[in-house]
Amino acid sequence: MEIIDLEPVDYLVIGHITVDQTPEGPCLGGTAVYASLTAKALGYRTGVVTCWGAELPLDALQGIPVASFKADYSTIFENIYTTDEGRIQILHSVAPGLEYYHVPETWRSASVVHLGPVAQEINPSLVRNFPSAFIGLTPQGWMRGWESDGRVYVSEWPEASFVLERANAAVISLEDVDYDERRVDEMAASCHVLAVTEGSSGVRLYWNGDVRRFSSPRMTEVDSTGAGDIFAAAFFTRLYATRDPWEATRFATQLGAFSVTRPGLSGIPTPEEIETCMVEVR
Repeated sequence: MEIIDLEPVDYLVIGHITVDQTPEGPCLGGTAVYASLTAKALGYRTGVVTCWGAELPLDALQGIPVASFKADYSTIFENIYTTDEGRIQILHSVAPGLEYYHVPETWRSASVVHLGPVAQEINPSLVRNFPSAFIGLTPQGWMRGWESDGRVYVSEWPEASFVLERANAAVISLEDVDYDERRVDEMAASCHVLAVTEGSSGVRLYWNGDVRRFSSPRMTEVDSTGAGDIFAAAFFTRLYATRDPWEATRFATQLGAFSVTRPGLSGIPTPEEIETCMVEVR
C-alpha cells in the first residue's frame, strides 16, 4: 500500500484508477481521476482510494493524495469505434476490489464520499459505512458485465435499490442503462436525487417526485471522455454546498459542457470556467 498523504480530506473518491488504451498510447482514466481533479479545482481537499498496477506515473494527480493498493495489473479499458456498432468497449484486465478497510482512518470522516466503480470493484455495502457523509454515486461500474473476450455489456444491478436508497444523490447516463427508460424510472423511484445525462442534449433531474430538463450549452465537441465524471463531481459538490438540486444541476451542466472542448484530462475545469458558471447560475 502506498499513501502519499494522510491529512484529512473533504472529498473522497473511491474507485479504480484505470489505464485507458488509446490510439495515442496509454493514459490515466476512470472516475477516480476525473472526479478528484474536478473536486480539487473546485476548492475541495481531495483524496483517492484505489487499487492499480502503477503502470503509469500519477503526475496528473499532483496535489491529490492517493491511497493506492498495489496490484499486478490495473483495470485496463480500450474503446474501439466501428461504423456498424459505434463504440465497442473492451476490458483487458481488472484490478482487485475495494473494501472499507482500504479507506485510511483519517479519511473516513470526509464530508463528501463519491463511490465511482468502473468494473464492479467496489463492495456495494460501502454505502453504509459513511453515516455522516454526503454520499454521491456514479454507479456505471455496477451496471457493467463483460464477456470472456473482455467485451463490455450493460448488465443488471441486483443491489440497485439497496445502494440508491442509502445515497444522497446519483448520476448515470442513458448509455449506462442502454437507453432503457424502465430502468431509469426504477432508479429514480429508489434515489433521493437522480441526474441522468444525455450527452449534448443535456440532463434530466429527478427529485421529490418531479423531473426537469436542463439544456447543455452548445459547444464544439473535441472529446467527451470524462465529461460525465466532471459533471458528477461538480453536481455533488454544489448539491452538498447548497442542498438545492436544481441549482446544482444548472451549475454542473454548464461546467460539464466546457469539458468536451478539450481532450482527456485537459478538460478539467479551469478557474475562469468555474467563475463563469457560478456567475451564470447566480
